[in-house]
Amino acid sequence: MFRWFKKQERKPTQIVQQIPNREISLEHVPPSDSDWSTIAAFALTYDGFTASGSFERCAEIANDHRHDTLSDLRTCLFFEQRRWRHYGRPPEGDDLAYIRNLVESIRGKIAAGCLE
Repeated sequence: MFRWFKKQERKPTQIVQQIPNREISLEHVPPSDSDWSTIAAFALTYDGFTASGSFERCAEIANDHRHDTLSDLRTCLFFEQRRWRHYGRPPEGDDLAYIRNLVESIRGKIAAGCLE
């Protein structure tokens, strides 16, 4: 016997505007205690795959927790967004704390004028 299931409705895709490092300001960066959806949307303002040259290089930067430059930090945040999207659930606990720290570090780099 066959069962027919209703096709699940898909949420509309949100198009996020890319913000290059040279154009980013503190007003673009959400507070580090923002909800996950706000942080995730901000993470997508930077394409870590393109910026680092490949998926593999992006993953290497993120998995090594490289935080030397604004580009490194934004690559890490971008990769975390992609990682948790792949997992299908929002981060929690130590994982969310790490992500919030990335956001705060991004704010620090921008405030210091370190936009590389």
